[in-house]
Amino acid sequence: MSETLLSGETRSEHDLIGDLDIPVEAYWGVHTLRAKNNFNITGTTLAGNPHLIRALARVKQAAARANHELGLLDADRARAIDQACESIAHGSLHDQFILDPIQGGAGTSTNMNANEVIANLALEILGHQKGEYQYLHPNDHVNLSQSTNDAYPTAVNIATHFATQPLLSAIEVLQGSCNAKAAEFRTVVKMGRTQLQDAVPMTVGQEFRGWAVTLGEDRARLAESLSLVTEINLGATAIGTGLNAPAGYAEAACRHLRELTGLPLTTSPDLIEATSDVGAFVHLSGVLKRVALKISKICNDLRLLSSGPRAGLNDIQLPAVQSGSSIMPGKVNPVIPEVVNQIAYQVVGHDLTVTMAAEGGQLQLNAFEPVIAHSIGLSLKHLTNGCLTLAEKCIDGITVDEQALRREVENSIGLVTALNPRLGYSASTSVALEALHTGRGVAELVLERGLLSADDLNELLSPERLANLSD
Repeated sequence: MSETLLSGETRSEHDLIGDLDIPVEAYWGVHTLRAKNNFNITGTTLAGNPHLIRALARVKQAAARANHELGLLDADRARAIDQACESIAHGSLHDQFILDPIQGGAGTSTNMNANEVIANLALEILGHQKGEYQYLHPNDHVNLSQSTNDAYPTAVNIATHFATQPLLSAIEVLQGSCNAKAAEFRTVVKMGRTQLQDAVPMTVGQEFRGWAVTLGEDRARLAESLSLVTEINLGATAIGTGLNAPAGYAEAACRHLRELTGLPLTTSPDLIEATSDVGAFVHLSGVLKRVALKISKICNDLRLLSSGPRAGLNDIQLPAVQSGSSIMPGKVNPVIPEVVNQIAYQVVGHDLTVTMAAEGGQLQLNAFEPVIAHSIGLSLKHLTNGCLTLAEKCIDGITVDEQALRREVENSIGLVTALNPRLGYSASTSVALEALHTGRGVAELVLERGLLSADDLNELLSPERLANLSD
């Protein structure tokens, strides 16, 4: 309950179960209070998801405009509802959305919460008191031509589209950080590794460029997945038959909603199918899992490459952001990649939740869309914060010891791979084994055996050539 409800005065509201006292300051009403008392699950409220509140306001606003256009809602009520929704869409009264995001009822409680807040604000705009529903009613007017089963899913679609935009921007920031390091370390040669064993030389810049490319691919796949959530079922009402919605309402509501949101929304060609199907969220959640896993793999690489500083790979040095141990002085841990790894694991869990909730839907409605919306919303929010944290507190501050990396390349047995075309596999293997067992360098042994001239050897084993640097 909002901390602003201080007077102790109440108003009485009635529903099918009976009467309840509502704080006079509250914009929510009896249906919201019953749901608040029933669902205390996450310790959070709908106010923590402003994208969903904004989307609900736009859905109700579009519905009011369509209802007025079709002659079902008079001008004064339509204007008041429109103004109330506009105010909420811009951030007003979000603290009045007091319900837990995980709830039974397929989102009915959330829809009721929105109807009541909008109705009571609209009543004030008309010069009435909160709760004077004889003048403007949450269900009869704000919810006119709607059901939770089309208003709530439509709002979730829109909210998901809104919430994905910050993640797309955050991935772009992270990709930019990797590209910047790719340019900075373009000529810094190091050993590449496969299966954690020395492979062939590459540059640190090439490593970062690879990460930047994979982030760009994931960003493109995520943007593509949003096309599925632009198809809405507003106008379906209870199960998709459009019962209690007038002819032309679905088209009019969608048109107004496109104008209000700026999104390319379309009405589903089959509203019965659309009302029961949550496949778009299954797909989007799967893409979020892909993004999370790819970023987590980058973090695994960062932790490996920065291991040490003396007894590990130590190819790169991560910026020190905090002390690493309460007992080991001077120890610094890769805490930023570690926290992003944990975000990724959480996203994988959210994806499983979405999968099971989608499968659990029955007949003409999926009752578990609240946990789908909550899970995807958390994945989007946490991945957005994780990408920005990884870029700003880790990638941007990475440094390397160029000379130490070059020495490792020059002493690596992996260099023998470049000799294979000239010496053959058997001779190259023999050189590699002797270098491994004696600790001597590959170049030293090739010269000693007279297999190549010094000039040929220098050309073949040039790290810059091996890494395919153009200059």
